Amino acid sequence: MMWSTFLVTDEEGRAVGPAASPTVGAHVGGAGGGGGPQAMGGLAGLMSGRSTFGGNKRRRTAHAMTEAQEGKIKLAFFVAIVGVILTVLGVGTEFWAELAPPKSFYGNRTCPVVHFGLWKGCTKTLWVADIDPERESCGPAELPGESNCTYFKFFTTGENAVMFHKTTQKNLNVAAAMLSLFSLVLMAMGAICISMALSKEIAFFLKPASVCFILAGVLVLLSLLMFQQSVWSLLASDHTVPLHHNFSWSVSCVGSAGAILIVAGVLFLLLALPYSPWRKCHNGAG
Repeated sequence: MMWSTFLVTDEEGRAVGPAASPTVGAHVGGAGGGGGPQAMGGLAGLMSGRSTFGGNKRRRTAHAMTEAQEGKIKLAFFVAIVGVILTVLGVGTEFWAELAPPKSFYGNRTCPVVHFGLWKGCTKTLWVADIDPERESCGPAELPGESNCTYFKFFTTGENAVMFHKTTQKNLNVAAAMLSLFSLVLMAMGAICISMALSKEIAFFLKPASVCFILAGVLVLLSLLMFQQSVWSLLASDHTVPLHHNFSWSVSCVGSAGAILIVAGVLFLLLALPYSPWRKCHNGAG
């Protein structure tokens, strides 16, 4: 009778009978009759307790990503990768701005054109015969010709660059270059967060990733604005040589990259929410 009142509680506080030994079971069964079924009940209770432990493990992983959510994250990550590729392409090329005098200013056969980016500038000598007759200025820089490219000295010795007697504003150029580098660092951090979210199946990493990509997109756009300001300051520094200027395809890459990165960051933020905003809006409208 003493064994019948001895209870074991499982992890959730429910009473579970003990798994009696064969000797005790036989003794109790012989004394009170029915000890065997009680022992089997206790064993079954302990087995159910073990299954409860396994259930706790399943509950701990209940917040893991579903396949649909993982697919959405991968799609948003693809959008972010497109922005990263465009940013690297734009930052690494020197076709941000193009400066060109009238094609007949220096002679009748050749004319120079300058194109530059964040890090270096190139002077290219073009044949006037290759230029569109309806075009007034020299260029475009994509035409074949002799090219000479050099990195800007304000990153090493602190000297301003001179192009067509016009002086660059090194503070604006350096600020634009540093902003682009900071944006690349933030993109790398965001990519690491997304990789951890997909590998560990933890949606928590989506929030810092969204912040990184949104800030990276904002910095890319600020870098573009800073560069445009530097070009306008360059043109206003001297008026000896009349120049035509235009922003080339690298600027288009960087501008598109900034917008795409912000969109990707917003998508990650929406995926990190505990509820679907579209479904909530739909339910609220209904």
